[in-house]
Amino acid sequence: MTPAALSSQKTDALRAILWGGFICGVLDITAALVVYGSFGMNPLRLLQGIAAGLLGPRTFEGGLATALLGLLCHFFIAFSAAAVYVALSRSVPLLFEHAFLFGPLYGIVVYFFMNRVVVQLSAATKYPFSVKMTFIGVVIHIFCVGTPIAFATRRFLLRG
Repeated sequence: MTPAALSSQKTDALRAILWGGFICGVLDITAALVVYGSFGMNPLRLLQGIAAGLLGPRTFEGGLATALLGLLCHFFIAFSAAAVYVALSRSVPLLFEHAFLFGPLYGIVVYFFMNRVVVQLSAATKYPFSVKMTFIGVVIHIFCVGTPIAFATRRFLLRG
């Protein structure tokens, strides 16, 4: 493989990560704000709740600063999820060749990984299991996380 072709592949992968992560981050936080807002949650508190993964309960004393930290954490996670999918798709081309199938499945995997591993290991408040909230979370992750990441990956890596 020529250096130019290798450079082009790296650029395509970076574009897939950036676009997938950005679209995922925007859609997911928008869905969270709408859903939790409909349950009466203040947007600032929702964002602080994300930062609670790092800071624990004291995050709610931090005002706008910890809300912005929560937003930063949210986008870090979105870009990380995109990077994992792009990396996996380099070894398993079916992931971007069949984005319509594997994107939603990836969204489900991300949901359960975040809720059963990341949140459990973090300093965030742990809430009891709820079928309703799990269903809502899975649907959001199918459409706002896995699907946009898979289609961005497909858009930039399915060439030739």
